[in-house]
Amino acid sequence: MSEGAMPEWLSGFLPILILLAVVAVVLTRLPRIEVGHTAAFRRRRVMNWLPLGLTYAFLYMGRYNLTVSKNALGDLMTKADFGTIFGVGTVVYGCSFLINGPLTDRVGGRLTIMISALGAATMNMLLGLVTWGIVTDSWQPPFGLVTTFSILYAGNMYFQSFGAVSIVKVNAAWFHLRERGVFGAIFGVLISLGIYFAFDWGRAIVDYANTMVSPEVTGCAPSQCAAAPIWWVFFAPAGMLTLFFAADFFLVQDSPEKAGLSDFDTADASSGDTEGEQLGVAALALRMLRNPVILTIAAIEFCSGFLRNAIMHWYPILAKETGIRASFVPSNWGLLLCCAGIMGGLFAGVVSDHVFGSRRGPVAAVLYGGFALGSLALFGLLGGAWVGWLVIFMSMCIIGVHGMLSGTASMDFGGKKNVGLAVGIIDGFVYLGTGLQSFLLGRILPTGDLRGNSENWLSWPMAMLPVAVIGLLLATRIWGATARPVKRV
Repeated sequence: MSEGAMPEWLSGFLPILILLAVVAVVLTRLPRIEVGHTAAFRRRRVMNWLPLGLTYAFLYMGRYNLTVSKNALGDLMTKADFGTIFGVGTVVYGCSFLINGPLTDRVGGRLTIMISALGAATMNMLLGLVTWGIVTDSWQPPFGLVTTFSILYAGNMYFQSFGAVSIVKVNAAWFHLRERGVFGAIFGVLISLGIYFAFDWGRAIVDYANTMVSPEVTGCAPSQCAAAPIWWVFFAPAGMLTLFFAADFFLVQDSPEKAGLSDFDTADASSGDTEGEQLGVAALALRMLRNPVILTIAAIEFCSGFLRNAIMHWYPILAKETGIRASFVPSNWGLLLCCAGIMGGLFAGVVSDHVFGSRRGPVAAVLYGGFALGSLALFGLLGGAWVGWLVIFMSMCIIGVHGMLSGTASMDFGGKKNVGLAVGIIDGFVYLGTGLQSFLLGRILPTGDLRGNSENWLSWPMAMLPVAVIGLLLATRIWGATARPVKRV
């Protein structure tokens, strides 16, 4: 190392430190809605949502590492294989709300986020062990790669499905309705950090693993080099989730009262609903499914799940197969997605609370309009230098919608009493949409000799545009919707 040069370890961690500093500055500069909270309450609330939120971020790392492993495994996992594995997992995730939403309402989000962290950590460890066996040829799964990965990834996604339900359930008791647009921004930041962990940290793990066994480093003959330990792309998030399981146990509480503070009226759909017999799961689900606003939000989020993952997972694969993986956007995909998500979440949350009177529909419509325009532009720019920045803009739009509707509107219209079921329904539709795109795009995107030409990828925006238009039209239908507290007479 030359004099004055930055140490190698520091240069590797510097982008992470910068990103965390930016997030900290952004969060401290968020506009504050005054609803009477004391400084002590605000400090304790940060101690509550921060470990909870970082657990959620590392759940993302242990979810989307499958995309990183697909690129690392190369032809061992085809696009159709990846589509099947990811599709099975997301359908399991989408259906799990039938169990996990009501369970979270009953036992609280603190317990279920710990179940989520420990279960997902276990599944990631098993996925890592299977990857080790396949890559080193030490052990071959008896059911083959696709079936074994599908079963384990489905188990992972079952435990993952507690994540969003838990974080929204806990925070519904800690945030007043008028503050929740800002919390939607925080939710978007946490999602974005998870995406950054998954893609950039995951890719760094794989790149480092490949370097460890390269002929230049080890001096081995290329045909005799050991297999790269890419299984750490699963082991690393498993370790982080185990660590945050412990942090949640010691720091997170379901409500201000359980943390030694006073509860308050959140002014959401549960406000005033303190009398009468507690409805059963079936009756609650029926009541919510009869609510046209919740049904419309669920339909919008079905579209969001399709579009968010159509961008997030398939652009890195396009970049690798068309030879642009070394360009700036693919090389910094996770970091740029993180920044896009932060901007989308901040825009959605601040504008919702300060321009549209805490209504969520108008912001969703504006962001869907931006995504639809981006889908149109992709037809002309798919082979150009600006395509990466265009998909970053589109990601900003759709992550902003997701944070606003799944993270905020679910609290508003479900109310803190029944938010687990409400967010379960809404987030379940997100992953049913994700499952559809995974099965569809895994089969219509180019394969073989066709995949290296970007012009053959036109089926990608062609699949997204109609879904974006449908999402935009649905968002206009909830333009004026606001949560109404329960009134007893």
